[in-house]
Amino acid sequence: MKIRSFTATAALLIAMSPALADDSITEAEIVTAQEGWCNALIEISATNAKSGQAAAKALAESVIDSAYAYQMGPVLFKPTLTINPQTFRTTRDGALSYFVGGDPAYPNDSGFALNDWTACEDDTVATFISGNTASTMGKVHFTDKDGNVTTVDKTWQFVKDDDGQLRIVVHHSSLEHTAD
Repeated sequence: MKIRSFTATAALLIAMSPALADDSITEAEIVTAQEGWCNALIEISATNAKSGQAAAKALAESVIDSAYAYQMGPVLFKPTLTINPQTFRTTRDGALSYFVGGDPAYPNDSGFALNDWTACEDDTVATFISGNTASTMGKVHFTDKDGNVTTVDKTWQFVKDDDGQLRIVVHHSSLEHTAD
């Protein structure tokens, strides 16, 4: 039995390994993802106003499936207006209920995305990118049909899935703190 040297074995393993694609996330991809999230929220709200909650729910399902990583495992999602004991939405069903309501398992959800939003603007303060993961923190401003603006503090973390699709794995949102 011939024993190969470490160098020969390493070279053989490298030669047998599939070529690795560059899965690094770019800042442009993050901006596109955050703008896409805002646009989807406005579209869900408009769909609800025009075609009702069932149509808004169907659209929200599509948005969740394409933007979030629930198919990869739990997503660490803390929506803005949730209350204990259902503060965190680590499942697709929990996220869907938060966005469009109508799920008896989440009786306090009225559907955040159904609040007649007409504008959504992301104002990222900082971005941290490391290979195929990226985190952002900042504010998101939502404008309703009456011109009222609601601002939330938002943190997102993204990863690229095996198909190179950017997916949300952490989404934390909270109302801004106001002094009493």
